Amino acid sequence: MPRGALLAVLAAGLLLGGAPGAAYADGLIVPVPPCPHETCPPPGPVSKLAIEYHHVTVRIEAQVAVTHVEQVFRNDGDETFEGSYVFPLPEGAAVSDFSLWIEGQAVQGKVLTAEEARAGYEEIVRNLRDPALLEYLERGAVQASLYPIPPGERRKIELEYTQVLPLENGLVHYRYPLNTEKFSARPLESVSLVVEASSETPVRAVYSPSHPVAVTRPDAWSFQASWEANDLTPQEDFELYYSLEEDGIGLHLLSARDPLDDEAGYFLLLAAPPLEPTRQAPEGRDLLLVMDRSGSMAGEKTDQVQHALEKILDRLGPMDRFNLLAFNSQVESFADGPQPVARREAARAWLEGFTARGTTDIESALRQALDQAQPERRTTLLFLTDGLPTDGVTETQEILQEVRQAAPENLQLFVFGVGYDVDTTLLDSLARDHHGAAQYVPPGEAIDTTVSSLYEKIASPVLLALDVDYGEAHVSDMLPEPLPDLFAGSQLVIVGRYARAGSTTLTLRGEVDGQAVALEFPELTFREDGGPEFLPRLWATRRIGDLLVRIRLEGARDEWVDEVVRLSIRYGIVTPYTSYLVTEPDALQPESQGRILSQAAEAFRKAAAEPNSGQAAVERAVDQAGLRIADAPAPVPEVHRQDLRLAAGRAFRLVDGVWTDTTYRADRMTLRHVVFLSEEYFRLAEGSRLLRAAFALGPQVIVVQGGRAIAVTVP
Repeated sequence: MPRGALLAVLAAGLLLGGAPGAAYADGLIVPVPPCPHETCPPPGPVSKLAIEYHHVTVRIEAQVAVTHVEQVFRNDGDETFEGSYVFPLPEGAAVSDFSLWIEGQAVQGKVLTAEEARAGYEEIVRNLRDPALLEYLERGAVQASLYPIPPGERRKIELEYTQVLPLENGLVHYRYPLNTEKFSARPLESVSLVVEASSETPVRAVYSPSHPVAVTRPDAWSFQASWEANDLTPQEDFELYYSLEEDGIGLHLLSARDPLDDEAGYFLLLAAPPLEPTRQAPEGRDLLLVMDRSGSMAGEKTDQVQHALEKILDRLGPMDRFNLLAFNSQVESFADGPQPVARREAARAWLEGFTARGTTDIESALRQALDQAQPERRTTLLFLTDGLPTDGVTETQEILQEVRQAAPENLQLFVFGVGYDVDTTLLDSLARDHHGAAQYVPPGEAIDTTVSSLYEKIASPVLLALDVDYGEAHVSDMLPEPLPDLFAGSQLVIVGRYARAGSTTLTLRGEVDGQAVALEFPELTFREDGGPEFLPRLWATRRIGDLLVRIRLEGARDEWVDEVVRLSIRYGIVTPYTSYLVTEPDALQPESQGRILSQAAEAFRKAAAEPNSGQAAVERAVDQAGLRIADAPAPVPEVHRQDLRLAAGRAFRLVDGVWTDTTYRADRMTLRHVVFLSEEYFRLAEGSRLLRAAFALGPQVIVVQGGRAIAVTVP
């Protein structure tokens, strides 16, 4: 490379080249100050290249994806930069169309094969002694000369490429190499990604394990998935899956396993019914709407709840029945029992007639509502309160016991906590015990929107009392447990573990119109090796969330605390109770485990003594529930990214300057030492995706592959 060359990462592309007098360190552009002495301190990083925006639009038709990238970067320094623009292509992409535009002019570009790109990447790594590019060794690239960027000026690049997306087990997979952004000198001011897809076969589920996408569905054959952020340095590639299914409910399997490890594999089941209900359930169901009318609900809260209940009344089916109950220190009911839909106009008038005042008797309200639940009718109870139980029975466990005794087996109980003055232990336990969910509406948020949105989701049941028979597969630790019901337009993500690979027939069981049904899905395969890297951390995220909820509601049992700590260390999942493990110097040492577990148990005991109401309690309940049903692995918080990194689905902690695999055990693993930038180093990186990603973390790494540890050392 020429004197003064550098590597600067710009948006999804890499800028090779630079200004005389510049040097490269830690992935940032740094000036080389005039200093005649060898003892001069190393230069400090200075961000000079700002990315104003990085916008990606993707159009998918019949599994052919056209990706258009538009990005603007700005030179905030006082020197002119120029060089070559390099974009690492997605793995396995067959580029059939490629164009590159800079400032409105077509630029001559070249598509590099994986072999050509690999040679260039290795040369850059050797010259700059920075292994960041190693994880792209298996990828081809697009390269073009870049016009000079004078100080203060901007350059816009537009890039477009086409690829055929893979289809496996009925799932189409799209991946965009957003991970290159992690080398950017400063956060992206604006980043967005929009995918528009259409298919001749109905689309069922749309799922991203990497980013929280917003999905809109204009019809059953198309969708739009979008994500955007500001002032962000992306840390992982964007991934999107969607399923195709002609008729009925779709059930699709993803699995991942490392055959060299002793641990079991991980799987994900994606279940999705049609977007719209195929018919109205002839049997109908009973809907009991119970609302708090104590004094704290006066004013806008009551108005919003009344509006939400009116919208729910509008959505009732012809065979449904309903009743309304309002409570403070007393309970008032619209009728003595569930009423036919013909009486909803009278119910509207009843809603407009009451005022909010008095105290809060939650137990009486629930008991009187449950007295109206009939075991032979499927019953959904929506319960809304903004306060603690202050009248009648006020002890949480006593209320829960009363409800357990009175509730029929087929009851679904959905609860809404409005504001922060609510009993989170009570509300979460009610929902968990009775096949429902708890939602919290913070001050300032619209109550009517939250309540009516949930009802829209559950208004069209497709399969109730859900269960999965895994056939010959040996599976364990499935989450969520118990399984929720399946509704039209919804989707269900189930994760778990499996002991051995092979094909099997999975059977989805449930009830439709009061009748038992069984849907078979033959020849679904649990992989022998490979698979999506996100699966182990997604399973661990949900498992930790489930354990945290159990600990909060039932107490800090030693085995639960131990497992939370073990999973947090193993998978690099930071929780408020385990954040100290990131900076704990001996967290990976076996001799420290007893002390660490003792510290964790003490943290959980302190948490158990905290109030179960108030802002902190509500936020804790929301956070833990989010982990328990997460669709994506827990990200590494920004504050911990200097000490904790992820690579190829593994977690690495910075220990004494060495990025150390959290599966490494010094007491039972011998180290194979490999010299940084040696021929053996590059040979190992070329042969393993895990090693490429691990080596890219830095010049000193310890990584475990197949139960054996490799240590990269600097000569």
